[in-house]
Amino acid sequence: MAIEPDGLEIFRENHRRWLSRLGILDKPWLILGSAPAPTIPPELIGYCARVDVNNSGKTANALGLPPADLTFRKKKKSWEEHPYVRTRGLLWLHTRPLWSMRLKLLLKPNVQYKSLMRATKGEREAIVDAVSGGLPADVGEVGKVTNGVAALCYGLFLGVPSITLAGFSLSKMGHSYDDKGKIRRQIAEDTVVLTRLRSRGNVFTTEAELSEHIGLPLVRSGEDVERHLSETICLSRH
Repeated sequence: MAIEPDGLEIFRENHRRWLSRLGILDKPWLILGSAPAPTIPPELIGYCARVDVNNSGKTANALGLPPADLTFRKKKKSWEEHPYVRTRGLLWLHTRPLWSMRLKLLLKPNVQYKSLMRATKGEREAIVDAVSGGLPADVGEVGKVTNGVAALCYGLFLGVPSITLAGFSLSKMGHSYDDKGKIRRQIAEDTVVLTRLRSRGNVFTTEAELSEHIGLPLVRSGEDVERHLSETICLSRH
Protein backbone atom coordinates (compact mmCIF):
# COMPACT_ATOMS: atom_id res chain seq x y z
CA MET A 1 0.00 0.00 0.00
CA ALA A 2 1.38 3.41 -1.02
CA ILE A 3 2.14 5.89 1.76
CA GLU A 4 0.94 9.47 1.28
CA PRO A 5 3.57 12.20 1.76
CA ASP A 6 1.75 13.64 4.77
CA GLY A 7 1.54 10.14 6.25
CA LEU A 8 5.30 9.75 5.92
CA GLU A 9 5.82 13.13 7.58
CA ILE A 10 3.63 12.06 10.53
CA PHE A 11 5.70 8.87 10.71
CA ARG A 12 8.89 10.94 10.83
CA GLU A 13 7.61 13.16 13.63
CA ASN A 14 6.41 10.21 15.73
CA HIS A 15 9.61 8.25 15.32
CA ARG A 16 11.83 11.28 15.95
CA ARG A 17 10.03 11.78 19.27
CA TRP A 18 10.52 8.10 20.09
CA LEU A 19 14.24 8.18 19.29
CA SER A 20 14.58 11.39 21.31
CA ARG A 21 13.10 9.62 24.34
CA LEU A 22 15.63 6.84 23.79
CA GLY A 23 18.36 9.48 23.65
CA ILE A 24 19.73 8.36 20.28
CA LEU A 25 18.28 10.80 17.75
CA ASP A 26 21.23 13.18 18.00
CA LYS A 27 23.92 10.52 18.44
CA PRO A 28 26.01 8.86 15.72
CA TRP A 29 24.79 5.35 14.96
CA LEU A 30 26.72 2.12 14.47
CA ILE A 31 24.44 -0.30 12.61
CA LEU A 32 25.44 -3.92 13.13
CA GLY A 33 24.50 -6.18 10.24
CA SER A 34 24.75 -9.95 10.17
CA ALA A 35 27.62 -10.58 7.74
CA PRO A 36 30.29 -12.98 9.03
CA ALA A 37 33.21 -11.67 11.11
CA PRO A 38 31.99 -8.09 11.65
CA THR A 39 34.55 -5.39 12.34
CA ILE A 40 33.50 -3.56 15.53
CA PRO A 41 36.25 -1.16 16.68
CA PRO A 42 36.13 -0.67 20.48
CA GLU A 43 36.56 3.08 19.98
CA LEU A 44 33.14 3.23 18.33
CA ILE A 45 31.22 1.33 21.02
CA GLY A 46 30.90 4.24 23.44
CA TYR A 47 30.87 6.90 20.77
CA CYS A 48 27.89 5.53 18.81
CA ALA A 49 24.43 4.25 19.59
CA ARG A 50 24.39 0.62 18.45
CA VAL A 51 21.57 -0.55 16.20
CA ASP A 52 21.23 -4.31 15.76
CA VAL A 53 19.58 -5.59 12.59
CA ASN A 54 17.38 -8.69 12.89
CA ASN A 55 19.40 -11.31 14.80
CA SER A 56 22.82 -9.64 14.77
CA GLY A 57 22.33 -9.04 18.49
CA LYS A 58 23.19 -12.71 18.99
CA THR A 59 26.68 -11.92 17.71
CA ALA A 60 26.84 -8.82 19.94
CA ASN A 61 25.90 -10.96 22.96
CA ALA A 62 28.62 -13.50 22.09
CA LEU A 63 31.18 -10.68 21.87
CA GLY A 64 30.21 -9.40 25.31
CA LEU A 65 28.79 -6.11 24.04
CA PRO A 66 26.16 -4.23 26.05
CA PRO A 67 22.46 -4.29 25.07
CA ALA A 68 21.62 -2.56 21.80
CA ASP A 69 20.22 0.96 21.85
CA LEU A 70 17.85 -0.03 19.07
CA THR A 71 16.96 -3.27 17.30
CA PHE A 72 15.51 -3.05 13.78
CA ARG A 73 13.69 -6.31 13.24
CA LYS A 74 11.49 -7.64 10.46
CA LYS A 75 8.29 -9.54 11.24
CA LYS A 76 9.16 -12.94 9.82
CA LYS A 77 12.63 -13.22 11.35
CA SER A 78 12.83 -16.27 13.59
CA TRP A 79 12.95 -15.62 17.33
CA GLU A 80 14.28 -19.14 17.83
CA GLU A 81 17.53 -18.11 16.11
CA HIS A 82 18.11 -15.42 18.74
CA PRO A 83 15.79 -15.77 21.74
CA TYR A 84 17.88 -13.59 24.07
CA VAL A 85 17.30 -10.18 22.50
CA ARG A 86 18.59 -7.33 24.69
CA THR A 87 17.73 -3.85 23.51
CA ARG A 88 16.46 -0.54 24.81
CA GLY A 89 14.32 0.23 21.78
CA LEU A 90 12.68 -2.43 19.61
CA LEU A 91 11.44 -1.34 16.18
CA TRP A 92 9.44 -4.29 14.89
CA LEU A 93 8.34 -4.29 11.26
CA HIS A 94 4.82 -5.53 11.83
CA THR A 95 1.19 -5.00 10.81
CA ARG A 96 -0.43 -5.54 14.21
CA PRO A 97 -1.18 -2.65 16.62
CA LEU A 98 1.32 -2.06 19.42
CA TRP A 99 -0.87 -3.60 22.12
CA SER A 100 -1.06 -6.85 20.17
CA MET A 101 2.70 -6.82 19.61
CA ARG A 102 3.28 -6.36 23.35
CA LEU A 103 1.08 -9.36 24.06
CA LYS A 104 3.17 -11.44 21.66
CA LEU A 105 6.34 -10.32 23.42
CA LEU A 106 4.92 -11.32 26.80
CA LEU A 107 5.18 -14.89 25.52
CA LYS A 108 8.91 -14.36 24.98
CA PRO A 109 10.29 -13.72 28.49
CA ASN A 110 13.89 -13.83 27.26
CA VAL A 111 13.32 -10.79 25.02
CA GLN A 112 14.40 -7.78 27.06
CA TYR A 113 13.32 -4.37 25.77
CA LYS A 114 12.26 -1.05 27.29
CA SER A 115 10.31 0.63 24.51
CA LEU A 116 8.47 -0.75 21.48
CA MET A 117 7.65 0.90 18.15
CA ARG A 118 6.41 -0.49 14.88
CA ALA A 119 6.70 0.24 11.18
CA THR A 120 4.85 -1.43 8.33
CA LYS A 121 6.45 -2.91 5.24
CA GLY A 122 4.90 -0.09 3.20
CA GLU A 123 6.47 2.54 5.45
CA ARG A 124 9.84 0.77 5.22
CA GLU A 125 9.74 0.83 1.42
CA ALA A 126 8.53 4.43 1.31
CA ILE A 127 11.45 5.51 3.51
CA VAL A 128 13.99 3.70 1.33
CA ASP A 129 12.49 5.38 -1.75
CA ALA A 130 12.46 8.81 -0.09
CA VAL A 131 16.11 8.57 0.97
CA SER A 132 17.59 6.79 -2.06
CA GLY A 133 15.31 7.81 -4.91
CA GLY A 134 13.91 4.29 -5.33
CA LEU A 135 15.16 1.20 -7.11
CA PRO A 136 14.98 0.81 -10.88
CA ALA A 137 12.52 -1.92 -11.84
CA ASP A 138 15.20 -4.03 -13.55
CA VAL A 139 17.60 -4.20 -10.58
CA GLY A 140 17.89 -7.48 -8.70
CA GLU A 141 15.56 -10.42 -8.27
CA VAL A 142 13.83 -9.32 -5.05
CA GLY A 143 13.22 -5.67 -5.87
CA LYS A 144 13.97 -4.33 -2.39
CA VAL A 145 17.00 -3.81 -0.16
CA THR A 146 17.96 -5.88 2.86
CA ASN A 147 16.81 -4.88 6.31
CA GLY A 148 20.27 -3.55 7.11
CA VAL A 149 20.19 -1.03 4.28
CA ALA A 150 16.57 -0.21 5.20
CA ALA A 151 17.77 0.55 8.75
CA LEU A 152 20.39 2.88 7.27
CA CYS A 153 17.71 4.70 5.27
CA TYR A 154 15.49 4.88 8.38
CA GLY A 155 18.22 6.61 10.37
CA LEU A 156 19.00 9.06 7.58
CA PHE A 157 15.30 9.79 7.07
CA LEU A 158 14.94 10.70 10.74
CA GLY A 159 17.99 12.95 10.73
CA VAL A 160 20.60 10.95 12.63
CA PRO A 161 23.90 12.89 12.30
CA SER A 162 26.03 10.02 11.00
CA ILE A 163 25.75 6.27 10.46
CA THR A 164 28.57 3.73 10.37
CA LEU A 165 27.94 0.25 8.96
CA ALA A 166 29.56 -2.80 10.57
CA GLY A 167 28.87 -6.40 9.61
CA PHE A 168 27.75 -5.41 6.11
CA SER A 169 29.01 -7.25 3.05
CA LEU A 170 28.08 -7.59 -0.60
CA SER A 171 30.12 -10.75 -1.09
CA LYS A 172 30.38 -12.82 2.11
CA MET A 173 27.77 -15.54 2.39
CA GLY A 174 26.10 -16.65 5.61
CA HIS A 175 25.51 -14.94 8.94
CA SER A 176 27.80 -14.09 11.83
CA TYR A 177 25.50 -15.83 14.32
CA ASP A 178 25.27 -19.28 12.69
CA ASP A 179 27.23 -21.63 10.43
CA LYS A 180 24.52 -22.34 7.86
CA GLY A 181 26.26 -20.36 5.12
CA LYS A 182 22.99 -19.02 3.77
CA ILE A 183 23.21 -17.47 0.30
CA ARG A 184 23.21 -13.67 0.41
CA ARG A 185 20.43 -12.16 -1.65
CA GLN A 186 19.59 -8.59 -2.70
CA ILE A 187 23.21 -7.83 -3.52
CA ALA A 188 22.29 -5.79 -6.60
CA GLU A 189 19.61 -3.84 -4.74
CA ASP A 190 21.89 -3.01 -1.81
CA THR A 191 24.69 -2.03 -4.17
CA VAL A 192 22.52 0.52 -5.98
CA VAL A 193 21.27 2.19 -2.80
CA LEU A 194 24.62 2.19 -0.98
CA THR A 195 26.31 3.66 -4.04
CA ARG A 196 23.74 6.46 -4.13
CA LEU A 197 24.19 7.20 -0.43
CA ARG A 198 28.00 7.28 -0.39
CA SER A 199 28.05 10.94 -1.46
CA ARG A 200 25.97 12.16 1.49
CA GLY A 201 29.10 12.61 3.57
CA ASN A 202 27.66 11.09 6.75
CA VAL A 203 27.60 7.38 5.89
CA PHE A 204 30.71 5.35 6.79
CA THR A 205 31.79 1.75 7.30
CA THR A 206 34.19 -0.25 9.44
CA GLU A 207 34.46 -2.94 6.76
CA ALA A 208 37.46 -2.52 4.45
CA GLU A 209 35.90 -4.68 1.75
CA LEU A 210 32.68 -2.64 1.67
CA SER A 211 34.66 0.60 1.66
CA GLU A 212 36.67 -0.57 -1.33
CA HIS A 213 33.64 -1.92 -3.18
CA ILE A 214 31.25 1.02 -2.67
CA GLY A 215 33.52 3.92 -1.80
CA LEU A 216 32.18 4.59 1.70
CA PRO A 217 34.82 6.19 3.96
CA LEU A 218 36.52 3.67 6.27
CA VAL A 219 36.42 4.61 9.96
CA ARG A 220 37.82 3.09 13.13
CA SER A 221 37.01 5.69 15.79
CA GLY A 222 34.86 8.67 16.67
CA GLU A 223 37.75 10.90 15.63
CA ASP A 224 37.61 9.39 12.14
CA VAL A 225 33.87 10.04 11.94
CA GLU A 226 34.21 13.64 13.10
CA ARG A 227 37.07 14.29 10.69
CA HIS A 228 35.03 13.06 7.72
CA LEU A 229 32.02 15.11 8.83
CA SER A 230 34.18 18.22 9.14
CA GLU A 231 35.57 17.66 5.66
CA THR A 232 32.04 17.36 4.30
CA ILE A 233 31.01 20.62 5.98
CA CYS A 234 34.09 22.38 4.55
CA LEU A 235 33.36 21.10 1.05
CA SER A 236 29.72 22.21 1.26
CA ARG A 237 30.82 25.75 2.06
CA HIS A 238 32.93 26.04 -1.07
